[in-house]
Amino acid sequence: MEFTDAYKQTGPCCFSPNSRYVAAAVDYRLVIRDTFSFKVVQLFSCLDKISFIEWALDSEYILCGLYKRPMIQAWSLTQPEWTCKIDEGPAGIAYARWSPDSRHILTTSEFQLRLTVWSLLNTACVHVQWPKHGSRGVCFTKDGKFAAICTRRDCKDYVNLLSCHSWEIMGTFAVDTVDLADIEYSPDDSALVIWDSPLEYKVLIYSPDGRCLFKYQAYESGLGVKSVSWSPCGQFLAVGSYDQMLRVLNHLTWKTFAEFMHLSTVRAPCCAAVFKEVDEPLHLGMSELSLSEEFLQGNSDAAEEPYRVRYEIMEVPISLPFQKPQADKPNPKQGIGVMSWSNDSQYIYTRNDSMPTTLWIWDIHHLELAAILVQKDPIRAAAWDPTCTRLVLCTDGSCLLLKDRDLFCCAAMPLLPESSEYSSDE
Repeated sequence: MEFTDAYKQTGPCCFSPNSRYVAAAVDYRLVIRDTFSFKVVQLFSCLDKISFIEWALDSEYILCGLYKRPMIQAWSLTQPEWTCKIDEGPAGIAYARWSPDSRHILTTSEFQLRLTVWSLLNTACVHVQWPKHGSRGVCFTKDGKFAAICTRRDCKDYVNLLSCHSWEIMGTFAVDTVDLADIEYSPDDSALVIWDSPLEYKVLIYSPDGRCLFKYQAYESGLGVKSVSWSPCGQFLAVGSYDQMLRVLNHLTWKTFAEFMHLSTVRAPCCAAVFKEVDEPLHLGMSELSLSEEFLQGNSDAAEEPYRVRYEIMEVPISLPFQKPQADKPNPKQGIGVMSWSNDSQYIYTRNDSMPTTLWIWDIHHLELAAILVQKDPIRAAAWDPTCTRLVLCTDGSCLLLKDRDLFCCAAMPLLPESSEYSSDE
């Protein structure tokens, strides 16, 4: 693995969708670097400290959230002299996102008073009153032609379907939720999944015209749904719950065909591979030692014993690290809080929040547990390689962004043989 130099940052950092650029916030400046040479290609100065950045899908535009103002500024990489400033005035801005066409910005005001669609083409704007959430409750079809925006009025949740061409409301229908949590289109845009707040276990499948296709409720008492995810192929819908179970529904009958329990002790007949992260001390010879000036001056921090990280294959039965949730605090750390499908829809990884150092990998084709990864520290994030069945913890893709408190760098992952761009003949 090769690493770049470390570069300064004081806020969000992210790759462009086309992977050609990486953007980093440095106080009120937005620094755009090329991912091949890591030279600065653009430098934009905002009016205040940058709290949030998001690339447009075409990687030509990027927006910055200045939430202390509150204000949004947008910039163009191809036209550096062009700029856009969005100020909602007293209503404020709680969240901003790009539309699929990369030519409109959707902002949600504080207290969910309204959602506004701002056009970068003709400066027109469209308002949708009473959006349900700030950063959630909005989804788009895969072709980018339609948007579903959840609203709430008169103590009732609604879904508004809008055309992304004219931004006119094409239809509105009420949904059978107590307190709608989120919404998501299926990969083929043939259905919408809507789930309720954790206080009410309810997963609803609707057609785009507002017909309820199926209602799913695994149990009645206790906290309910924590996470929901469509498989990339659109045939499976995974539902993670506070009861530490992953349930998978099929797209034909919407019935559950798999239930996976996350137990703190794994026993036979489980055949999953269990990998545990361990530290291995490095025993260096005298020729490999390099005594730094800090060590010679007696700095104890520099005198720590060097080690390398490796994985041991463990045998079952094995007890996994478990944290008992505190019953007297809200939002208990338990249940399936993180999940993601592999690109081929064969595998799905999950993290039970009461076992934050453990990542579970399930094989949907064989309906079994494929592997368990036990880390030393809590797993913050994980992502599948989009080109092959390879999993990276806390990072993504073939180039990884590693972020510290005030610095960031990138690391290049080696290509797997089957995904190499070069043939063996070369």
